[in-house]
Formats: sequence, C-alpha cells, structure tokens
Amino acid sequence: MTTAFYTDERTFWHHGGNYALTLPVGGPLGQFVQPGGGLPESPETKRRLKNLIEATGLLRHLSLRGADPATRDDLLRVHPAAYLDRFKALSDAEGGELGPRAPFGRGGFEIAALSAGLALRALGDILSGEVTNAYALTRPPGHHCLPDHPNGFCLLANIAIAIEAARAAGQARRFAVIDWDVHHGNGTEAIFLADPDVLTISLHQDRNYPTDTGAATVRGAGPARGSNRNIPLPPGTGHRGYLEAFTRLVLPALHAHRPDVIIVACGFDAAALDPLGRMLATADTFRQMTRLTREAAESLCAGRLLCVHEGGYSEVYVPFCGHAVIEDLAQSPVTIPDPLAATLSARQPDARFDAFLSAWIDDLETLFTTP
Repeated sequence: MTTAFYTDERTFWHHGGNYALTLPVGGPLGQFVQPGGGLPESPETKRRLKNLIEATGLLRHLSLRGADPATRDDLLRVHPAAYLDRFKALSDAEGGELGPRAPFGRGGFEIAALSAGLALRALGDILSGEVTNAYALTRPPGHHCLPDHPNGFCLLANIAIAIEAARAAGQARRFAVIDWDVHHGNGTEAIFLADPDVLTISLHQDRNYPTDTGAATVRGAGPARGSNRNIPLPPGTGHRGYLEAFTRLVLPALHAHRPDVIIVACGFDAAALDPLGRMLATADTFRQMTRLTREAAESLCAGRLLCVHEGGYSEVYVPFCGHAVIEDLAQSPVTIPDPLAATLSARQPDARFDAFLSAWIDDLETLFTTP
C-alpha cells in the first residue's frame, strides 16, 4: 500500500489582507478594529502539521508529492467564467473580498488554483492506481465555496473540481464525500445536490456556520433524493458521540451508495481546543473515523480514499489530529501520543449526555430511513 502526501509551500503564503479575525481593519466598518491577528485560517496549523510528520519520521513512510495548479478548464467544470474573471482581476490588483469571510491578498487566485490542483492530482493518482490513498494539504480550503460565491475562507471548490476532473478523464463514476469539518459543507452540498452519483455526507455542529444550511431534512433534489445526508450534532458531542454517529449514520450510507472512491473533507475544527467549534473531539476521534472510513474503502472500492484538508484553527492541536489521520491512512509504525489525551478525556460528556445524544441520533436515523 502506498500513501501519498500532497503539499506545496506556496499554499502557506495565502493571506487575507488587512483583517483581524473576520473583520476588515479601517474604513467605515472596521475603524475601531485593532489591527493584527489576521484570519483564523492561518498557515501555521497546516505548516505545523507538515513539520510534525517530518519531525516524527512519519513523512518517510509517505510518498511526498506536489501538483500543478488546476487549469482554467478544470475550474470551469465547477465555476462560471464570470466568477473566475472577477476573482482573477481582483487578485491581480490588491486582493479583496468576493464573498463573506473569504478575503484574499494579491495573487490569491493562483494560490487557490494550486490548492485545487493538489486535490485534483491526488484524486487522479488514486484512481489511476498509482497510490492507494492520499492526504492533500490544501489551502485555502474549499467546502464552503459555491460555484459563483465564496465564503467561509473558501475561494474555489477543491473537492468538486477534483471530482469533475476525474469524471472528465473517465476515471470514476460514483463518488462519496464525507465532511467532518465542524462547519456544514454547504458548497459541496449545493454543487452535487441533484447528482445521484455523488453521495455527500456532512457531520457538523448544529447551526454553527453557515447558520442557515445543514438541516437534516435536506436530502437531495429530484432523482438524487437520498444522496445528501446532513448530520447536525449538538455542541459538546465528544469522542463517543462522533463514533456513534459515524457508525450508525455514515457507514450505512456508504455501503448503500457503493462508491468508486471515498473523499473526506478533513477539517479538524471539531477538536476540543478549536476557537471556532465546541465539539470536544480528540486526535483519537479523527484516528478512529479514519480507520472506519479506510475499512469501508477497502471493502467497497479497493481502498481508494482521499483526505482533503479543510478547517481547523488550533495551531497547537491540529498537527496531532492530522498526524493521527495520516498514521492510520499509511498504517505506519510511526505513532505519537496525544499530549492532551488525559486532559480531554476528563472533559468528555457524561452518561446523561450520551443518552441524550443517542436519542438525537435515533431521530436522525428514523428520518434517513423514511422514504
């Protein structure tokens, strides 16, 4: 088995211009916002993940690869020309913002195309049989981006671009996307909502972001009814809750769909230390969800599995969560302990919350099995 790791230093150079958190500095809206801090979507969480897998020796068990930027033809399969032209023009000037919470600096278009290119090449290499599975360290992320409207730090729909390139090359027909970022994968959902060949599953904190999408009642459109599965979970879900939801709601959908390849929108903002989520997941949560997904991929599609990096904003903890995922993907002998395991174990929900969450999942299971 070969596990590949796709990265490019230039993706770490993406920035949001003169922003503090998600607020612009200066001007009528931000005249009282103190400069500094930049975006929560900083390069350090991703760079430190790469640094950690190198420091531990895990990188030596991976095939380290880069990619060319996605071409305009690649992008046009998902995004209309007018959107790409507006994005490119603003990028060539001084940068700016085309949608809420998605600012970028000069050259942002080229960096976003490179991020999409990493996902595109990784999926292509898996489907050609060159590698068994892969991790694409993409930045900026993509799962919130609509065809003509970026938001939530996402400027191009990385996973959708990769899927459409694979289709155009005749490499696969049926796809499954599991999104365990703490925020609803509204962009991926919108792009494939009426497509019965793409199963989209999003586990997310209920009404976190975006607040107006992610309802469990949105199950697909037209002939694709049933091919979208939203799993909104309450704040504080924790390790046991994530694994119960995954086992009862995600795995049955995968086995029913029988994809040619599984893609994970791999965000780490459900982790306990994340400033933008309240879900109490741990590095072992992500390890176990990866194991369950890998085993499903081995059963359904010859192990073809791609993890594409999305959110996650704790510079301290994201690297350990990512390391756990890649350890399992590679079935590597290189493992490291979670330095926060004892602390986070003590903060997990108690039996009363577990019972409440099981009832919550019961309701979702009933909804999903109702025609």
